[in-house]
Amino acid sequence: MTDSSDTRARRLLAAVILALVAASIAYRLLIEKNLEHTALVFVGIPALLAFMLLQTRPTTAIGTINKVIALALCLSGVLFGEGLICIMMAAPIFFLVGTIVGVFINWARGVPNPGEGRSSKWRGVAGILVLPLSTEGVIAGFEFNRREQVTAVRVVAATPDAVRAALAATPTFDRTLPPFLRIGFPIPGHVSGSGLNAGDQRSIEFLHGEHHDGALVMQVSDADASSVRFTVVRDSSYITHWLAWEDAVVRWEPAGAGETRVTWTLRYERRLDPAWYFAPLERYGVSLAAGYLIDALATPRAAHTPAHTPVHR
Repeated sequence: MTDSSDTRARRLLAAVILALVAASIAYRLLIEKNLEHTALVFVGIPALLAFMLLQTRPTTAIGTINKVIALALCLSGVLFGEGLICIMMAAPIFFLVGTIVGVFINWARGVPNPGEGRSSKWRGVAGILVLPLSTEGVIAGFEFNRREQVTAVRVVAATPDAVRAALAATPTFDRTLPPFLRIGFPIPGHVSGSGLNAGDQRSIEFLHGEHHDGALVMQVSDADASSVRFTVVRDSSYITHWLAWEDAVVRWEPAGAGETRVTWTLRYERRLDPAWYFAPLERYGVSLAAGYLIDALATPRAAHTPAHTPVHR
């Protein structure tokens, strides 16, 4: 290794260390300011990592930036105090922002981007314009609709009375969760409560590894012969890191001989920004949850249900 290449290697190593330290400090400052759910984390921090590497001169900025981002994500338990599910959720947007900044840096240095000629510089300029989106959720008034509603519908091989009886019982989460919900999200633990009279409650403990355990308590606010509404009393589970539940409305109606059509609607408030990334991701997860709840709570043990149809509104 020549002196010149050795100097570049030391400079790059120093830049990487400084970038990781800066990202860790920035994240903790955002937590102190209650901004850990904003786009400033998911767009601003990877952009900070990228710009901290401006002092280096790699052959291509994109590769270097994304390698550092990968390192930061692998060390996120130390740098950010986050678990596996948070890393998996954040990784795509971190790499996307890193790539956009890398394209801009390459253009600024006159380095052609992979597979493109100099015309890519305008794409780099256009790409860098997305960075102001890191202020979503930070600047008052600069945020998109957070109220969400997701509905799942399934036909259950049971009578309406049997479905109502299943809903009135103490919840039992003995069905296998969909794969997406098993990648690290909190899972149900101890459950208590029963009944469909106004005021009846359900308390569901959610386990999240060896930390962040908490309980979701919901109460029957109104019910009739073919529907029930559960509203949130309190929620101390780690789920509140991503969204805030509002209520759940379950409706059931005859769908033929010995069958019942069950509709489960979940309403919640999205707590993560940016919306363009987290809104569809959360809707997908909640649609799976709504279908699972029909399977687990509205379906008598002996009944079989076909695949559900999620409806986003």
